[in-house]
Formats: sequence, structure tokens, C-alpha cells
Amino acid sequence: MSRAADLMSFDEATSKEAFTSRFDAPDDATARLLSAVVCHVHDLIKEFRPTPEQWRTVLDFLTEVGHASDERRQEWVLFSDLVGASALVEEINSRRPSGATPNTIRGPFFRTDTPERALGSSISLDGEGEPLLVEGRVEDLDGLPITTAEIITWQANAEGYYENQQPDLQPEFNLRGLFHPDQDGRFHYRSVRPAGYGVPGDGPVGRLFAQAGYPLHRPAHLHFVVRAPGFETITTHIYDADDPRLGEDALFGVRPELVHPFEQTVIDGKPASRVSLRFVMVRARPGRGK
Repeated sequence: MSRAADLMSFDEATSKEAFTSRFDAPDDATARLLSAVVCHVHDLIKEFRPTPEQWRTVLDFLTEVGHASDERRQEWVLFSDLVGASALVEEINSRRPSGATPNTIRGPFFRTDTPERALGSSISLDGEGEPLLVEGRVEDLDGLPITTAEIITWQANAEGYYENQQPDLQPEFNLRGLFHPDQDGRFHYRSVRPAGYGVPGDGPVGRLFAQAGYPLHRPAHLHFVVRAPGFETITTHIYDADDPRLGEDALFGVRPELVHPFEQTVIDGKPASRVSLRFVMVRARPGRGK
């Protein structure tokens, strides 16, 4: 019998099997993941039935995303964030007991060289914006203080821009700080109330989502990384409860326990806001977020 008789025809009914049958080790983790991705792509093609010209448009978009990505800008990361993939991976891999502070994605504006600052000092180096007092406590699930913690914070300014987005307009390390709590696990510092902002819309990913009518907003928030020896690292946001776009966070970070009121107060005789926080850490398990 001719070997041709044993060949599998590639057609609409057999396309997925034709692809997956070629793996030497189909149970390998990489092979299984690649097979799943390709099978989903085939299903989408069968459902939407694009013309060759329409499929070429898809390929052109993927090519443009690649060309738009470099060391300073990552369109693929933005795509992952906007489709919820980044948030879903984070959620699956950082599930914690009830009462513990949940993780969110870190976002693109974190800096590893954030300077240490004294408790009570201001991270607003230019003083632009409504004053904000941030107070908080770091504790474990039993409510005991974690005095060895390190709290790193960063945020956008009152116009919705991070310092590393505006190197010529903002002082370096503006609205960034690293703090250590006192013996009761408490910390406090001064800042300015941040504004929400839109995610980058000038690249291929932003243009695609805007064309589809997808919201590209981020409600006002503060970023935190809280870490301590023997505990899982917290990477999270704190959201302004008054922001009208809490339900449209493009990066899917908003959770009820991360939404806090920014209460009105007075600082140095001027109208200001104040927010009180509590970060609850859990003991690290082997291989998890030390």
C-alpha cells in the first residue's frame, strides 16, 4: 500500500488533529500549551471564517506589535494586561487566605532603585497637587505587627503621569519612596492625591482596543510592594473610592478590599486628603513569593 494512503488530510474537520499528532512528546508541558493555543486559534478561524485578506490584517497587526516593542515600551505586555491574561496569571498564582491582602499586577512603572525615606517625610518632591497623608500598618493574619517589613510605594501625579514618563518635567524619584515601619508595624508619609489616567493608546494595541470601543482607563490608585523575611511579598494597588471609573480598570486590578476612601482633612492649614491602609501578610510557603 502506498504511504500516501496513511497520510492525514488537512481540512476543516481534521486541522487540529493534524497539528497535534506531529509532536514527539505530546505530554510535554510546552507541547501541551502550544497545542492548546493552536487548537483555540483553529476554532476561532472556523467560527469567524476570515478571508485571506482579513487574516493578513491579523498578521499585520501582530507584526506591528512586535515592531513597536523595545526596552522602553512593551506592547505585548500591554496586550497581555488589557485582555486580562496578566491579572488572571497573578490571581491563580497568589491565592491567599481570607483576610490577607490580595495581589495585583505590578504595572510597568516600578523602579528597583526607589530611595529609602524617613517615616513622615513627603515623596512629593515638587509639591504639585492636593496634599495626601498616607497611614498604614503591616501585620500578619493574627494581627501581630511585622516590624521587619519594607514598604515600597509609587504613584502617578495629579495629572496622571509617573515620574519616569516625564523625566524632563518631574524630579527624579518623584512620588516614590521606600519605608520601614515602626515597632507597631505602622508607617506614614505624605504625598499628593493621584489622578487616574488612560493606558497608552498611540500604539497598535491601544488603537485596536479603542477601535473596538473598549475602555482604556485606569482609576486613581497608589502602588505598593510590601515584603518581609518569611512572608509572601504583597504587590498591590490601593484605589480611590471616589473615582467614577472603578468599574472600568483596564488592567482588572480593582477588588472591593483594595478600594479605600480618601477622606478630607487639613495638612499645614491646607485642604488635603487622608487614606488609612492595612496590609495583611501570610507566611511564605516553599517556592512562593519570598
